[in-house]
Amino acid sequence: MVERHPLGSQAFIPMQNEPWLIVVCDTGNKPEPITLRAFLATGKQGVNYRPGVWHHPLLVLKPDQDFLVVDRGGPGENCDEVWFTGVSAKVAV
Repeated sequence: MVERHPLGSQAFIPMQNEPWLIVVCDTGNKPEPITLRAFLATGKQGVNYRPGVWHHPLLVLKPDQDFLVVDRGGPGENCDEVWFTGVSAKVAV
């Protein structure tokens, strides 16, 4: 599953020094699972997705991780979602 916010950027800033995951895929109107990419972020790295970037919602590695989330407010539909079905994942090490 991925989502995008066409009307504004979205930022995630970790509040603890704990690693977390960032998952994005190619832009465009129809994201494909083959283009998914995951990155391990440190607890000192935040991310700001520009409008229209397909990404997975926040993924933490430990329970009770807190983040400052900056999101757009206001009128208009600002969240598109795509759910992948029948997809198996391979992990490269």
